[in-house]
Amino acid sequence: MRIPPLFLLLASLAAHGSEIRIWTDDQGRKVEASMVRVDGDAVILKLQDGREIPYPLTKLSAADRKNVSEQQNPPTGNFPPDKSPGTKLNFDEPWPDSIRFSEDPEIKTVEEDAEKKSFIYESANYRYICDVRLSKSVVKGFAVMFEATHLYCRTLPLAINGGVRIDGKFQILLFEEFEDYVAAGGPASSAGVFIGRKNAVLVPLGSLGVKPLGSGYTLDRDKSSTTIPHELTHQLSPRCYFVEGAMGWFSEGIAEYVGNSPYRSGIFNVRGNQRPLMEYVTGYGAKEMGGRALGTEIKLPDLKSFMLQDYASFQEQPQLGYGCGLLMTTYFLHMDGEGDGKRMKAFLKALHEGKEGEEALEVLLDGRTFGKLQEEFTKAWSRKGVDFVFPGS
Repeated sequence: MRIPPLFLLLASLAAHGSEIRIWTDDQGRKVEASMVRVDGDAVILKLQDGREIPYPLTKLSAADRKNVSEQQNPPTGNFPPDKSPGTKLNFDEPWPDSIRFSEDPEIKTVEEDAEKKSFIYESANYRYICDVRLSKSVVKGFAVMFEATHLYCRTLPLAINGGVRIDGKFQILLFEEFEDYVAAGGPASSAGVFIGRKNAVLVPLGSLGVKPLGSGYTLDRDKSSTTIPHELTHQLSPRCYFVEGAMGWFSEGIAEYVGNSPYRSGIFNVRGNQRPLMEYVTGYGAKEMGGRALGTEIKLPDLKSFMLQDYASFQEQPQLGYGCGLLMTTYFLHMDGEGDGKRMKAFLKALHEGKEGEEALEVLLDGRTFGKLQEEFTKAWSRKGVDFVFPGS
């Protein structure tokens, strides 16, 4: 098949969509378009009239080849590329008492192709790409949780303003069979996962309470999952929240904070979440399921080491890491200083400004030594019934 001479098209055939940029070929000719995907040795670009044009990667400029590579292979792990430059930081907004998504989410059917096993549905902020046909009522049922989580993350005055939209939507990949979820990259022990290189959250339908009924599917509306809001928080977080000094304790701590805030029917209870969060870490969580079960006496390395460790080390003891990351995040948001999260917000602002590692943590310390912080942290949690034991204490 002959590849059309893309860059001879008039600039008036500009692409539409949220990821529009100017593409340049190896002879300096330019066109506005959005990247759809990479297909073999060609990149597929979408023009304003809706046409998708393949163009050889070898004929793109070096800068554009690099851009394609970064979109196809963003940093590994939970490091989504930040696609929100210039977005206003919302640190001055009030802390919410609750998050209520009370709208009836309008579901759009984009594609239903049984031969390709491609069924695509959209809500306001998400695109759900499934391998089986679902009724609009089923999609609407679980879309409430996705949209409520989006509202929660964007409303928290913590500048959670990252994420990658493709043609205006965040990507959710849904799988009928758990083994297909695992084959696509989902961990075998998980109920959902955010994969940075795909810019997508992968979810087995069972995690959403979707189950077969006759020739179709039904939704168990009482089925709840803390995993999905956790992974959606990763998808929405800016890249700077995953750098050294924040990775692990905060990147997982804030996802645990959102995922384990009490939720029901589109409503997150924010102001009343501290006791449930503590019970989740120390015990087995709501209905004796899913907690970190660390008990009320927790042995932890010194805070400096814990906060600066690399992600591989953090993952060596996931119950301890995730649980203590949540308690530390909760402490800095609600218990440190005047309980107004002032130091945490200054720390996150420093991350947005490019600081990382010890330089960023100096902002969080705010003149304190790590030893002093450790002392204040221990006293604050002890008053709530959780005793931390550090080396040498």
